[in-house]
Amino acid sequence: MNVLFLCTGNSARSILAEAYLNSAGRGRFAAYSAGSHPAGKVNPFAMELLKKNRIDTSGLRSKGWDEFAVAGAPEFDFIFTVCDNAAGETCPLWPGRPITAHWGVKDPAAVGGAYEEKRKAFTRAFSELSTRINLFLNLPHEKLDRQSLKRKLDQIGKTGREASVA
Repeated sequence: MNVLFLCTGNSARSILAEAYLNSAGRGRFAAYSAGSHPAGKVNPFAMELLKKNRIDTSGLRSKGWDEFAVAGAPEFDFIFTVCDNAAGETCPLWPGRPITAHWGVKDPAAVGGAYEEKRKAFTRAFSELSTRINLFLNLPHEKLDRQSLKRKLDQIGKTGREASVA
């Protein structure tokens, strides 16, 4: 199943989610990411964190969502917005009938201050995203109808680190 993570800049949160799902999904899912206004480069803190966690970073790049709204692009089963700005924007029309949900996470790239504060912000965002992705991976996708699955995905979007989906 194909999953697209959307953000505004596609430099941090959506990149972290793409890389983590591709690693944790172990071939069950193909994850992609894009932004409405791509930054043009992946945030170095995101790359550092992924490498520290031994997650493959090859092929990661900041790109616009228009790449995925053209003929020949992957057809998505799921689309998750991971920032509030992207959730409020008018997205392209996606082929097929992807199930969508908003999984907003605070932007770690917006955190100012010393190196350690920025690193902690990226770690918090990665922890929240990986928790949600793990919950997503543990859903019985094949046993849930579309409406039930949508409800579960919306619930996951409200989940913090310690909460779980029933």
